[in-house]
Amino acid sequence: MSTPKQKIAEFYPPRLNRIFVRLLQTIAPPLVRWRFWLDVEISQDCLEKLENLRDQRLLLLPNHSNFDDPASMFLLSARLGEAFNYLAAFEGFKGLQGCFLQQAGVYSIRRGVADRASIAQTLELLTQPKCRLVIFPEGGCSFQNDTVMPFRVGAVQIALQAIAKLVKRGSTPPDLYLVPISIKYRYTQDMNPAIDAILNRLEQALQVKKASSLYERLRVVAEQVLVNCEQEYGVYTPGNAQEPWNQRIFSLKAFVLHSCEEKLAISSSPNELNRERVYKIEYVLQSKAETLVADDFWNASSIQKAAMRLLNFDAIYDGYVAAATTPERFLDTLTRLEREVFDIDQPPPKGHKIAAIWIGDPVNLKDYFQDYQEDRSGTVNYLVEKVQQAVQSNLDRLMPFSSFIPDQLPNKDNRGGQASSPNMASKK
Repeated sequence: MSTPKQKIAEFYPPRLNRIFVRLLQTIAPPLVRWRFWLDVEISQDCLEKLENLRDQRLLLLPNHSNFDDPASMFLLSARLGEAFNYLAAFEGFKGLQGCFLQQAGVYSIRRGVADRASIAQTLELLTQPKCRLVIFPEGGCSFQNDTVMPFRVGAVQIALQAIAKLVKRGSTPPDLYLVPISIKYRYTQDMNPAIDAILNRLEQALQVKKASSLYERLRVVAEQVLVNCEQEYGVYTPGNAQEPWNQRIFSLKAFVLHSCEEKLAISSSPNELNRERVYKIEYVLQSKAETLVADDFWNASSIQKAAMRLLNFDAIYDGYVAAATTPERFLDTLTRLEREVFDIDQPPPKGHKIAAIWIGDPVNLKDYFQDYQEDRSGTVNYLVEKVQQAVQSNLDRLMPFSSFIPDQLPNKDNRGGQASSPNMASKK
């Protein structure tokens, strides 16, 4: 007799255990320092901005530059002595880790589809008094310490819907604050040895010659990764190898996205973000994987690999490292390259870091509710842009921390243009 398959959950709700969270907050600083080599730095002035709103509903909107951001936000909650709820990708809720996350106040969202259960949960949390909800509005890791990707509109949209829901219950428009949060990392030691070691591993794996400086070595490694990808997808030619990197990167991503969507019979809108298109590809692939022919080039395995690549290099552009040749930007780029070359999701920590957290001026949605009633889309877009600009502006004010600059600052390249870097992240 065959054993029936266990039904897979469609949604993981938060099961916030405040005693568990308080215990975890007590041990979090040394635990995070040991596990992630990470400490948090935040000024008293910034803490007071949140402490002054202790009785209000807060939607906390931080940038998402790397996998350490959730730990940084949890350390912020520990500093405040408050329990937060968090929205996280559905894929992370497996086994004991999922149970742990739910007890800590985390709940799931399926990306690439309208996840009604998750939307309803978000709406419910935002209508509760003293709500503390963390949503990363970029929708995924940018792997950029200094810049943000375009913010998605969903969090602000649902927050305004929560106000509308409370108004329908007979309430006057309540206070509900959007809180822009900027997280920026700095290494606390000389990272030259770590950069050199990672480059050595990449050079050996890719079988490329070592260049004269760290920056040039980075360029050689990154160009070989780009060529390998172009050759794998059949778009490399000696002619296009002479084109600017940004043009090659754009063309390669466009080709891979279109090929995956065509194979899965997916349509996308002209202005749809690449990240949203990839999430849709991953979601549709779950139901169509068995229908794809295994020996076709675009089979289930190759489409999944392409999706992971597209997310890894989503925000990448040529010029990121050259603009500010800091250890943080070097290692942002090396992390992407390690993930690609060594097929690993989360490379190990490179060195001890401090996460500097800056709390921007809260935005009270109550002040915009009348505008929202008159022009929903326009008001949402305005508020999203306002928060995104605040997060970026405060990242900028958190000046580059590192006194150590790897190797040497790049000069003009031999084509007479601005020296460029292999980190291929999207310009805003």
